[in-house]
Amino acid sequence: MARYNGPVCRLCRREGTKLYLKSDRCYTDKCAINRRNYSPGQHGQGKKKLTNHGVQLREKQKVRRYYGVLEGQFVKYFEMADKMSGITGENLLKILELRLDNVVYRLGLASSRAEARQLVVHGHYSVNGKKTDIPSMILKTGDVIQVIEKSRNSIKFKDLIENHKNTAPQWLQVDPENFSGKIIAEPAREDIELPIEEHLIVEWYSK
Repeated sequence: MARYNGPVCRLCRREGTKLYLKSDRCYTDKCAINRRNYSPGQHGQGKKKLTNHGVQLREKQKVRRYYGVLEGQFVKYFEMADKMSGITGENLLKILELRLDNVVYRLGLASSRAEARQLVVHGHYSVNGKKTDIPSMILKTGDVIQVIEKSRNSIKFKDLIENHKNTAPQWLQVDPENFSGKIIAEPAREDIELPIEEHLIVEWYSK
């Protein structure tokens, strides 16, 4: 499957905001946004006034890159959100938050969403006791995510647990001692820390 493999800091600079794609580096002075807060490329420092079309596009791309989702997947999620009851934009964000790779990251069982995706693909986690390697799996309330038994002795997971910080949102329950977590409620809009104007995405797809 096609996926962007270039420098991820360029993505943050292109969107003009931190997308937290490089784990701890994003919180240091080495962050590209702190050092070069302008778009990449030869004309990146030139001021550009975006049209309404451009603003909507940038918001869609920002959210898509934030969660590491391909365009086709994103369209599918929007269609799902549009068919659900409630506000379409918030439904879309809820679906993205409930992806397995995002939940693994939010639980602190991976240092970034990209790493969570890779670890899921390599089969390091189980959902409700069943090993899975599908990062795009949409989870639901009551699901239990756990690092599989044979992976818990790896240096990677030992370091994650030893340095674990309880920063998980309220809709998740973390059990570091058992390398696991549980979804105890649906994610709320206020649990998403990135400044997102989801109504712009709805407007983009509603043309």
